[in-house]
Parts: sequence; C-alpha cells; structure tokens
Amino acid sequence: MSCVFGFDYGSRLLGVAVGNRFTGLARALAVVPVRDGEPDWNKLDALRREWQPDTLVIGLPLTLEGGEQPASRGARRLAEQLGRRYALPVALIDERHSSQEAARRFAGARAAGLKKRRDASAIDAEAAAVILERWLAQPADATSTLADPPPP
Repeated sequence: MSCVFGFDYGSRLLGVAVGNRFTGLARALAVVPVRDGEPDWNKLDALRREWQPDTLVIGLPLTLEGGEQPASRGARRLAEQLGRRYALPVALIDERHSSQEAARRFAGARAAGLKKRRDASAIDAEAAAVILERWLAQPADATSTLADPPPP
C-alpha cells in the first residue's frame, strides 16, 4: 500500500493529513477534536477504515534548539496509542515550523481566492500535511520509527 496518515498533535485539536508514497504528496484531511487528552477515536477509526493507511507519521513538537518540551510527551503518547490501536508502524518527525508553513500556505490560498476565512479552522490539518510531506521527502533510513507495533 502507499497511503500514509500524518498527524499534527495538539492538546485540543489533532490535524490529520493523507499522503501517498509514490507521489510524495500530502493533503489536509480532517481536524479531530481532543478532549481530556483523548482524540475522538470514532472519527479516527472512520478515517482509518476509509483510507486504510499503512503507516502513521506524528509530528514531534520540539523547542527551537531541538529539545523536548511538554507537548513532546503528548505527541509520543499519541504515537504509542495509535500504534497499539491500529497495529501499524508509527514514525515521529520533527515538526518545528510546520504551523508557520501551514499558515503561509493558507494565506497564499486565501490571496488566490482558493480559501475563505472560515476555512482557517482546518489549519491544523494543513500543518499535518506539511509534516507528512517532510517525512515523505526523507530517505527511508532517515526516519525515526517507534518499535514494531504489537500484533492485532
């Protein structure tokens, strides 16, 4: 398979993108609410059934110097939850500046008349697309992958 999901972790919203290994392209897919540290699993389950990804990529929030921060623990926890729940390989990738790139893309699309102000709620999904594109552009041996998922 060639379908990959990317995630932009947030304590209130989880951006989701879908990408293709063959084309190296990704696009924003959805924004999933997070309540009490738990994403809307029903929505994530439905997206997984529809798209059937073979790999999950989580953006790892790091400080500008590359160190861990409180949000890093939340992203790592999400990565472990997703790996256990879906029995798929999970990769972590540095997400520094992905939100700024997503905002720049959104502003460009607005200027071109392709997006409207009300579409700004999907900026987290656009950040997930940025994260996923970075991962897709890396050589396979350069990515950080969590341990193999447990059997289903």
